[in-house]
Amino acid sequence: MSEQTSIGAAPQAPDAEAVQDAVPQQGTAPAEGAEAAAPPVDGPPADSAPGDPFAAPAEPVPAGPKDRRKLFAALRWTAAVLVFAAVGTGVAYGITQPERTDIPGLSTQSDGRLVYPPLAYPTLPAGAPLPGAADNPLGTHYASLGSLLLPAPGTAVPEAGFKADKDGLLPLDAFLEEYLAEDRARLKETLEHEGLRQVAGRAWTTPDGTRTHLYLLRFHAPGFVDAFQGCTINTRLVGAVAIGADEEWRSVKGTQKNELAGAANDGTPDWRSAADVSLYREAKPAGDEESRLGCVQSGDIQAVIIQTRKGEVPTIPLHQAVVLQYQLLR
Repeated sequence: MSEQTSIGAAPQAPDAEAVQDAVPQQGTAPAEGAEAAAPPVDGPPADSAPGDPFAAPAEPVPAGPKDRRKLFAALRWTAAVLVFAAVGTGVAYGITQPERTDIPGLSTQSDGRLVYPPLAYPTLPAGAPLPGAADNPLGTHYASLGSLLLPAPGTAVPEAGFKADKDGLLPLDAFLEEYLAEDRARLKETLEHEGLRQVAGRAWTTPDGTRTHLYLLRFHAPGFVDAFQGCTINTRLVGAVAIGADEEWRSVKGTQKNELAGAANDGTPDWRSAADVSLYREAKPAGDEESRLGCVQSGDIQAVIIQTRKGEVPTIPLHQAVVLQYQLLR
């Protein structure tokens, strides 16, 4: 029987025997006025002997309301952490994968460089040395002239009606059409008497409307190239009677010129002297169209690059074309 406590008396802690007596035995109704004690959470039922192997397993006790709230709160926080982790991983992947220009706030304006096909020096005849090799100090080129032409950039469209044949070769008169009519006879006579052998050319137009005409002139020997007068301050191009030195080219350092070629500094040209490369631009006011001229001298070959565009010719594309053509000829 359970002990009863009088109202107003100080409560006393029940002893262990009283607690045991307060638990009703199986099949016995609880005493009147006393609440049934909750079954123990762990362990076998009261009528099972400890360690009895035939005792029935205890029924799981459902968690109380407070326990459920704690459990649900823990689950919600765990789910939130997983969601934030997944979103963070997705954002990091999205930033590292696309090009920088595709990310708002991190875009970098293009400096105008074009994308050219990979450059490779053409195959030489058996036993022929490279220009500038120890056994070829004068820099004579033994590759076919057309194979030394800089290829057009990927976005360019070949110019229809350009007079080069399938090997890139074209008649001298087609090249002379770039100069004023009154200067062509003098230029032609000089070239024919000063050892010109071949002329090769290529022409294209880029999406911004810039037209590029590229020519390579091969002479019998490097010494004859110096006689060419089509790349001087006195050059008079069609549509550009007066030209002057390109001061922007002079201000570009050697390492920056190497960067225009998209190459590392090691193994790139050292820009030996101003005589190898010269750039000119039309004197202002240029009119509706502007013209720019780039020239590269390498051994027995003279390269001439002419760019024209309505309005103003952008600076970087001509500088880039000059650098790349120089690399192919060195």
